[in-house]
Amino acid sequence: MELTYPLTGSRDRVHTGTGRLVSDVTLERVVSGEIGHDDVRVSPEVLRLQAGFAEHGGNPQLAENLRRGAELIAFSDDELLAFYDKLRPGRSTPQELETLAVELESRGASQCAALVREASAAYARRGLI
Repeated sequence: MELTYPLTGSRDRVHTGTGRLVSDVTLERVVSGEIGHDDVRVSPEVLRLQAGFAEHGGNPQLAENLRRGAELIAFSDDELLAFYDKLRPGRSTPQELETLAVELESRGASQCAALVREASAAYARRGLI
């Protein structure tokens, strides 16, 4: 059976970032401490499903963003903040952005690496780096 949007109707088939079924996440389990904040983080699987729904619904840009988000789940919050800081115009050299792109690729985030390269080229065209 194929999953459909919204995923709330598939709570017994969709997993959180820690692998728990969404249907296992209840207020009672959260209050008791059995479910922690990591247990309610989104999974790459769900982001990719949402990307498919967005694409099917005629929003390819949102789909691309969700797929990049799925790649970024593997990174810590501190790493993500450092990436965002490096991507701000004027904060990094072209070589530093290329190094970031290579790091992203080496960790399976090829769509994010492509976006970094695209941003670097746009910054160079506009004289921002």
